[in-house]
Order: sequence, then structure tokens, then C-alpha cells
Amino acid sequence: MLSTAEALATLLSAASPIPGTESIPTLDALNRVLSADVISPLDVPPMNTSSMDGYAIRTEDLATDGDRRLPVSQRIPAGHAPEPLKPGTAARIFTGATVPPGADAIVMQEQTEAAGNEVTILHNPAPGEWITAQGADIRSGSIILPAGTRLTPQALGLAASVGCAELQVRRRVKVAVFFTGDELTMPGEPLKPGAIYNSNRFTLRGLLEKLGCEVTDYGIVPDKLEATRATLREAAQAHDLILTCGGVSVGEEDHVKPAVEAEGRLSMWQIAMKPGKPLAFGAVRRAAQQADAAATASAETFFIGLPGNPVSSFATFLLFVRPFVLLLAGMQTVEPRALSLRADFTQKKADRRNEFLRARINPAGGLDLFPNQSSAVLTSTVWGDGLIDNPPNHAISAGETVRFIPFSELLN
Repeated sequence: MLSTAEALATLLSAASPIPGTESIPTLDALNRVLSADVISPLDVPPMNTSSMDGYAIRTEDLATDGDRRLPVSQRIPAGHAPEPLKPGTAARIFTGATVPPGADAIVMQEQTEAAGNEVTILHNPAPGEWITAQGADIRSGSIILPAGTRLTPQALGLAASVGCAELQVRRRVKVAVFFTGDELTMPGEPLKPGAIYNSNRFTLRGLLEKLGCEVTDYGIVPDKLEATRATLREAAQAHDLILTCGGVSVGEEDHVKPAVEAEGRLSMWQIAMKPGKPLAFGAVRRAAQQADAAATASAETFFIGLPGNPVSSFATFLLFVRPFVLLLAGMQTVEPRALSLRADFTQKKADRRNEFLRARINPAGGLDLFPNQSSAVLTSTVWGDGLIDNPPNHAISAGETVRFIPFSELLN
């Protein structure tokens, strides 16, 4: 069995950005990946602006200890072009408004006394005080969002702040997904003896859609070799990745592994991790290349087979499928950030495999462990805040520092 590090390296070394880009409205670009740098055509702000409601002045007008009253020569709301400030006067100004030429400071209104058409300045401002200089945030010609950036709400706002109505993005990763197991039943249908509801279909589709994938769901495929092979052949034609759940173990009813070997190739099968040992990676030939045993990567569709237990499929998706899909989508950095946190529990029994334990952060800032770490207990994934990455053969003592990967890092 491969270690988790070896398995992840195998997957990620095979992934590269898929071809195809498009220009879409910035308002519709959430979670898409940029295919080109966004370069600002202007300074932000495009002029000197006031950071406060107050009065724009020339500091030299306050150089003497004499009368500190100044006539108010103009009023400047945001969005209005000011006149040059006349020497010996002040301009009433509001937050975000353009600083008039000639003014070199803003005195906030709390440090003034206004009476009629005059204002008394109660503070000696330094030149530049409460002025946001032109280009303080962004300089014209600078790269504000590099290619490979996955667009967050704040990234969309940044693009909009320099006037970008459209963005160049990579096309969505196309993923075909299907599930194997004659015991699987969809919610809403009668639950026959020996059957279970197909929770994995809801979890995995949700995870794929959260990553921005274009998903084709082939549903539940019968536990038969030919049915599995036929679905693989169909799914390979128009997708970048085929994702399956179940059927990758070694039982007589586990047909996914032999079906992939018949329709393509397997590069990896078992991983020394818990939960999630039976994880398969390979590729399925596309129709034009079915008879070509030396099919190139361009004539194949990637394949990842996840285990059927719900926590196993959830964990292996987050740790392996997520970064693989993000690389296909054009991202450059896909490793989740981990935290070093205190374990507020003891786990005396060590496992020979790399364990990923469901835990959550307690009010004291330490980690509590979900009491049942079975791969069938989906409750733990809702209760928990993330996964403890526990090395092989390592028992955990209360008080020691462990590596914790929050779900907030793994679900974005």
C-alpha cells in the first residue's frame, strides 16, 4: 500500500490544467478560475479622497497662532468634482469625496466647530492627514489577480473596483459520477430488507458542485461487470474525470476495478490510510482509442474510484479528489493549510495506517475527538470541524500538539 503522501503525489503529478477558456460576466464568475492575469487599467482610488467627514484645508493656513476660523468656500459630496481650494478657506468634505486641488489635509468634523459659513479648526493636522492618496490601494498596470486564482466574493469585488465587467476564466471541469451497489436505494423509495439509502450520492455531488464542476450523474449502476464497463465507456467520451463510489475493493461483487482495467488502466489502488484504504486512480480510454493499448493521456479520461463507506468516501474526496480537481481547473496552490492544536483527549491505540480522525475545536482552543471513528458514522462529519492527520503507529496523549486540517480549508 502507498502512503498518503505517495498517493497524493501520484495523483497531483498526473494533473494539469484542462484546455478551454471563456469570457464571462464578473457577476457570474464566483468560484471560477482565472485563465489570464487581471491587470488594473487605473489607479484605485483614481484621485486623492477623504477618509473622513470633515474639512479640507491647507495646513499652511494654520501656521500662525492667530485666528483659526476659516470661511467655508465649497461643499464636496462624494461623486462630485471640486473646485481648487482658495487659500485661507476650508471645504466641507465627506467620506470618499475628491480632495480639492490645493488642500493637503482633512480635519475630521469632531475636531472643528462650525458656525454659519465659517469653521473653527481645533486641531493642527499633519500634511496628508485623513487623505487616501491616489493609487494607495492599486497602481495602474499592476496585476491584481494572477492567472490561476479561484475567484472568491472579495476577488470579484476587487476586479469590479478597476472596472472589469468580464473576466477570462477556464472552463468548468466536467465530471461524470456514478455509484455501485445493489443495496443502494434513493431517499423517497421504500427501503427493502438489506438495503441502505445512498447518502454518498448527495455528499459527493454537493462536494463537486461546491468546487464549481459541471457534473453528469449516472446514478446507481447495477453490480455487474458489463454494466460497469458500459457506463465507463459512455462517461469517458465527454468528461475530464470519472468519479465512482463503491466497488473498488476485492469482493466478488466489486466490479469497478476489473472494469477500469478492461477499459483503461489503473495506476494506483490501495492507500495506507484510515478511513479510505481502497482508493483507485487511473484512466479510461475514449471511444476512438478503444483498440489502442498505447493510448496517450489526451485520449483518456481520468478515473478516481472512492470507497463506499460514507466517511471513507468523504475523507478521500477531500484529501485526494479536491486537490486533483482544482489542478485540472487551473489552480496552482491546492494544499490545505493545517493548524497545530492541542489534543484534549487520549487515544492509546495506534494504527499502522495514517489516520484521519474527526474532531472539533472546543471552547478552550483544544480538540475533542468524536467517540466513534468508524468509517460508516457520517454523523462525525457534521459534528466535527475537521480532520486530525495522525501519523502511522502513533498513539495520541492528552496535551500533545497534533496536525489539524479544518473543514473550512477542505470544503473551499
